Amino acid sequence: MRQDNEQSFFQMSGVSKSYGGAVALDQADLAVRRGRIHAILGENGAGKSTLLKVMSGVVQPDEGTMHLDGLQVAFASPAEANAAGIVCVYQELSLIPDLSVADNIFASNPPRRFGMIDRRAQRRQAEAALARAGAADINPLAKVRDLPLSRQQMVELAKGLAREPRILILDEATSALTAADVARVIEVLKRLREEGLALLFISHRMHEVKALADECTVYRNGRHVMSFEAGTRSDNEVVEMMIGRKYQHAFPDKPERRLAAEPVLACRDLAWNDTLQGVSFSLKPGEILGLGGLDGQGQRELLLALFGVLRGCTGKIEVDGKVVSIASPVIARANEIGMALIPEDRKTEGLMLPMSVRENLSFAALDRMSTAGVIDRDRQQSFVDRMMGLLAIKSFGVDAAVGSLSGGNQQKVVIAKWLIRQPRILLLSDPTRGIDVGTKQEIYQLLRRLADAGAAIVFYSTDYDELIGCCDRVLVLYEGRIKKELAGSEITEQNLIASALDLPVGQISPSPGVAL
Repeated sequence: MRQDNEQSFFQMSGVSKSYGGAVALDQADLAVRRGRIHAILGENGAGKSTLLKVMSGVVQPDEGTMHLDGLQVAFASPAEANAAGIVCVYQELSLIPDLSVADNIFASNPPRRFGMIDRRAQRRQAEAALARAGAADINPLAKVRDLPLSRQQMVELAKGLAREPRILILDEATSALTAADVARVIEVLKRLREEGLALLFISHRMHEVKALADECTVYRNGRHVMSFEAGTRSDNEVVEMMIGRKYQHAFPDKPERRLAAEPVLACRDLAWNDTLQGVSFSLKPGEILGLGGLDGQGQRELLLALFGVLRGCTGKIEVDGKVVSIASPVIARANEIGMALIPEDRKTEGLMLPMSVRENLSFAALDRMSTAGVIDRDRQQSFVDRMMGLLAIKSFGVDAAVGSLSGGNQQKVVIAKWLIRQPRILLLSDPTRGIDVGTKQEIYQLLRRLADAGAAIVFYSTDYDELIGCCDRVLVLYEGRIKKELAGSEITEQNLIASALDLPVGQISPSPGVAL
């Protein structure tokens, strides 16, 4: 094993890839060893995903070479890469919702007997794959659509492990996981490392990189910047390599100002099924109100209830002091209420990936771009150009498919399409999940600018650093209720975690890197 560790098991040299005039990879290099976890770092758009797509046969490079176990290789398809032992688990799910967990895990190569799918063998092997992925509690006969997003991501990991990889690639595969599932995945990856697998790991969560990586490679603008042993560079040094400039404080200063006397939004005893139980709060113009707590305590449902997505809610919602009935998102976004929701999953809830950047930016505000039901192209272009500039959206052009953009730029499009409506109340559900440090900073600054201009913002985040750095107040939810309200200097790591665990504030001292 030691000899294998000293030699590159997989190597890429001088790999380049362009899409039209846009260069995604520029003479990029990578060396991967067995029995090691190799972190791939860089901003969105740095070339990481393209590198892994070349490696896993999704796209073919324009130039460069790849060697696997000493032999030169080239993969015309993911199936060829899988056959060679290279398997990628992506942030974007490849599961079929209406099929069972077991059917999804073995969709491409189910066990057969007498030419038919052997259901017993498939269930047995699915249970083994789920156990290997640290998800033995998932029923292999359950429909994927009935599982929450975090559990679906664990099924995706089990699906990858069922292919018996020699090189396992995880491309932001932990970004949708709960803290408990992340801890399980970390243990799984450490065990796989001991088994001699080569592992590639992409994550924008630096505490995960610290917990896992043996080696790191940084890319910027499609180029290899540096490879180094984990722990030999400080966080600031790593971030500066990624962004190509000096790293400054991530969060803008919170201004000291007097808020309006009357709230723009208020909830009174809002309830839904067993998930929300008597939630009451108020929100004033110019305020950023955070939602904290462990994942799955009703935070997302609260945002959906406010935006008119959920049916059967009880309680009262007031806007400008008047009780309103928000029975649908159409009513929520109307000028009289002026609400917008940035959803959790940009791929499935926020964007039409095959459609253009222009079309995606226009969807939420077609009424503002139209006259008598006909789109005014000049007015549309004016809106689109303004949003592209305001959020510094990097694209191959406004007519390019939004699915061709990096994750961070896709998230900017989701935000921009709602900003065209100039909402008074902005609801955000974990908006920085799976995006890079530089784009996160831009979003934090944008939120503060919007608040300074008078917008009222509700900001749910699973990252306690964001709640501390961005929010004027934080409501910590526990089992569908507001357990604690923290404001100003009370918004600390210790208080957030203690409240999330339903412990008295001040009785816990968290270790670095704990994520809510």
